[in-house]
Amino acid sequence: MNLETTEKLRPDADGLARAADLLAAGRLVAFPTETVYGLGADARNATAVAGIFAAKGRPAFNPLIVHVADAAAAREIAVFDTDADRLADAFWPGPLSLVLPVRAGAGLSELVTAGLPTVAIRVPGNPVAAALLNAFGGPVAAPSANPSGRVSPTTATHVLDGLDGKIAAVVDGGACTVGLESTIVATGADGARLLRPGGLPAEAIETALGRPLAAAETPGTAPEAPGQLASHYAPEMALRLDCAAPAADEVWLGFGPAARAADLNLSPNGDLVEAAAALFAALREIDRLGRVSGKARACVSPVPDTGLGRAINDRLRRAAAPRPQGG
Repeated sequence: MNLETTEKLRPDADGLARAADLLAAGRLVAFPTETVYGLGADARNATAVAGIFAAKGRPAFNPLIVHVADAAAAREIAVFDTDADRLADAFWPGPLSLVLPVRAGAGLSELVTAGLPTVAIRVPGNPVAAALLNAFGGPVAAPSANPSGRVSPTTATHVLDGLDGKIAAVVDGGACTVGLESTIVATGADGARLLRPGGLPAEAIETALGRPLAAAETPGTAPEAPGQLASHYAPEMALRLDCAAPAADEVWLGFGPAARAADLNLSPNGDLVEAAAALFAALREIDRLGRVSGKARACVSPVPDTGLGRAINDRLRRAAAPRPQGG
């Protein structure tokens, strides 16, 4: 049900000031990051954070990522160890979220952490996001700005497609440059663990640490970090993965030179960076093509499982997973 008129704000001084004022008033504001558009709320305001879950239809056991303007602000909220310091120095601002112990007195709503003793936190690299965080002056909880379980938005139009009338505003900062959510790493006594592959390749993180990342255990019903639910990032139509060619009743989402005849191609030249940036828009487009053609599912070409390909394949597997009943 639509409850309000969603403002579309420009990424200039006036638009960012308006967005910051709305956040301070406990309202929801979508904004661009280099990964995807986030749906922001004051992370210290429990009512505002609850509004995120209501607008998205998001399970309350699924924690949120807190966005801050710089590493100093992050250290006021979370307890950093040596690995976290090394990764923050190497990759912030950028598409890396760290899961760390919450600092006593951080003042975060418990809805942000889903009752866990840890918090996922990052410093986004998008200049519009940085300007908004500086204008607001506090931590902003921001999952992807889309209905829960659906395709993440990489433009303001995508945000409005799913949340128009359910949020106060969206700052239109153009298309996201990375196009995949942040990589999530937890650090602690057990070492550094990869909780979710994303826009920063795991290989780069391992180089910075000087050792391999440990894989996270598959979560049960209570995820340790965002994006770990088995069914997530889902388009309307069913997906068949790792197929060389489509059946007659399938839309073909291709990758690379071998799939130049595909209805859509994530990267005709086989560029994983280009494919990552195009993925979520392509998942939306195959739904449109399916509606036009009457086809009920899509065939997806294989994508190499290296570098950003690991994150692309992670999103595709979750998009293709069986949907929860009522989800």
